[in-house]
Amino acid sequence: MNPVSVRALLVRGMLAGLGAGILALVVAYLLGEPHVDAAIAFEETHSHDHGPEVVSRTLQSTAGLATGVLVYGVALGGIAALAFCVALGRIGRFGARATAALVSAGALVSVYMVPFLKYPANPPSVGEPDTIGKRTTLYFLMIALSVLLSVAAVVLGRRLAPRLGNWYAAVAASAAFVVAVGLAYAFLPAINEVPPDFPAVVLWRFRLAALAVQCTLWAGFGLLFGYLAERLLLPRAASERQTEAVARTAAAS
Repeated sequence: MNPVSVRALLVRGMLAGLGAGILALVVAYLLGEPHVDAAIAFEETHSHDHGPEVVSRTLQSTAGLATGVLVYGVALGGIAALAFCVALGRIGRFGARATAALVSAGALVSVYMVPFLKYPANPPSVGEPDTIGKRTTLYFLMIALSVLLSVAAVVLGRRLAPRLGNWYAAVAASAAFVVAVGLAYAFLPAINEVPPDFPAVVLWRFRLAALAVQCTLWAGFGLLFGYLAERLLLPRAASERQTEAVARTAAAS
């Protein structure tokens, strides 16, 4: 793939990430913010140490939320677009839309789902302030391990495909990925700092909302970017085929 195509796909990936971020922002505001408010109310009720409010809750739930989600969407959209450039034509005979869907699904699983199952998202008032550095380090370590294991599983599947066939190679690579992730779960320390009297419904619904935001983000990105990438690549491919046909006709005459 030439540098012009990579640059164009990178731009389209960031635009698709922005569009997907807008969709995720709506989900986060409608589904997530009410449970954040409930968690903050719990914290205020059970804590007597109320420091000064540096940033108002209204600003946090509007401009702050929008900035975080949209920047996150644009950044991950650009990274996913580069992953798409690497994957296109190398993971099977898939078109632009199918490859975009596979990259999005793989990113959802490796970047979010696998770390989420080990270290799920928590609302405010859940977690000790003294352990925030440790918790952040473990979470990003789980993301790094998950991404590396995902790449290793893809490489393993490609190497097994000539001997086992695509289906059995995919099953074997997936099984190896699950086993490796299970070992990572077993060796990394668990963290459980939920207060005993914290409402279980609030915690459960907050985590479901966080999962819904990520699913919306990556599903939206896969659909938008697949459409934009196909529009960019198909005319070029058709033009190249037409040029080759003209060249062959000229050579034959």
